[in-house]
Amino acid sequence: MLSNDVLRSTTTPLGGPAYPQGPYRFVSREYLNITYRTDPEALRAIVPEPLEVADPLVRFEVIRMPDSSGLGDYTESGQVLRVRHEGRDVDYIHSMYLDNGPAISLGREGSAYPKKLGRPRLFTDSDTLVGTLDYGSLRVATATMGFKHAPMDPEEARAEIAVPTLMLKLMPGYDGTPRIAELVQTQIEDLTIRGAWTGPARLELFAHAMAPLADLPVREIVSASHILTDLTLPRAELVHDYLAA
Repeated sequence: MLSNDVLRSTTTPLGGPAYPQGPYRFVSREYLNITYRTDPEALRAIVPEPLEVADPLVRFEVIRMPDSSGLGDYTESGQVLRVRHEGRDVDYIHSMYLDNGPAISLGREGSAYPKKLGRPRLFTDSDTLVGTLDYGSLRVATATMGFKHAPMDPEEARAEIAVPTLMLKLMPGYDGTPRIAELVQTQIEDLTIRGAWTGPARLELFAHAMAPLADLPVREIVSASHILTDLTLPRAELVHDYLAA
């Protein structure tokens, strides 16, 4: 293979890439979001500069993705933190756990999503929408919400899903020193809200050394939403280079 052909490849291994080149369209993408207030000091301890914490809000989310172009069918879960950057409210993705190898590779290599292998599930149990996250064989989160108790304003749902999202990408060089240390931003495009509801909700987080969601404890449930969407995820853009600062 010629050098120019190598440079045109998007991922390894050559001849059998871990994931296809985008864009990535998601159809019938389903969210269970529970926003809660946590300890301010615990949140500040993990939010990197130049991001700032105002109200200590965390969103625990479980996302069912049955139709993801190039990636297939999978489920994802994690924590998203509400922070401020240059005077505006944005989301910062703190952790993501999912059950799809190509999506893990794409998220970490092709972008800056902090993805790890986990076993999330989203399902309906009688009159309850249930989201769970297992890490290995152990339960680390259980979220429950009354199923479609009340309609949610579609514009409110759109605002919740389409907030600019920041992520931290860290990649060492071969000598162990930082080679990439960046904050990047992405924002959902071509978003269609197919349905949105709210209802009573509860969230339990369980201590685990390798999936430490419980380090941001639940102090108060602020809101809950169940949202069905179609959307596109664009490429990330650089907003802060720690090595150039």
